[in-house]
Amino acid sequence: MLVFVAAAVAAERQAGTDPGIWVANLEKSYAEIESYSAIFHKQERVDGKLGEEETISLKFKKPFKVYMKWIKAPHKGREALYAAGWNKNQVRVHEGGILGLVTVNLDPNGRQAMQGNRHPITDTGLGNFVKILRENVSKGLEAGELEFKEHGEDMVYGRKAQKIELVLPKARAKDYYCHRAVIHVDLETTLPIKVQIFDGNDLLIENYGFENLNLKAGLTDADFDPRNPAYKF
Repeated sequence: MLVFVAAAVAAERQAGTDPGIWVANLEKSYAEIESYSAIFHKQERVDGKLGEEETISLKFKKPFKVYMKWIKAPHKGREALYAAGWNKNQVRVHEGGILGLVTVNLDPNGRQAMQGNRHPITDTGLGNFVKILRENVSKGLEAGELEFKEHGEDMVYGRKAQKIELVLPKARAKDYYCHRAVIHVDLETTLPIKVQIFDGNDLLIENYGFENLNLKAGLTDADFDPRNPAYKF
């Protein structure tokens, strides 16, 4: 049966996009980026409950500097700043409203920083998505149990995007990042602009989007400086 499934998957790949080449193109496109900005949409299932979608103004600069400002409820007014090697590798954060008067430094993996989140701030950004896709596509191809489905084109955030679905065995979902992933790749930039992740029970656990992705943002160190007058740290 496994031989038959592997042969069927191989035949399907011959008729369409090769998954290995597809993910290599994502890596190549990301490697060419120095910095970017976007409106980051984030929705996660934590402790069995799917949370509200968060809308965040995001700035990112390699090797790893990230600034985030929540621009809609929930958490409107929250700001977070993290740069590898800076601030003792802690994230600097404050809430919105009156709570914004207090700025704190937190361990990104600590209980307080992780409250309501599936991932620490150190996982933020396109690079982490591309890395996860590479690892799981490679593992699935090697095992002969990856289904790579092409669903044509969609419009996402006003952009033409290729819709791809990756399906891995439910019985082995825990051996991979997920059971299913639905990815929309911008046809012009060849980068993922929307990613939906489903677990072994086929429940949506992660839903992310990069709206107004600007790869020519020209971000500088000032964009990641807590003394920036546009910020409220």
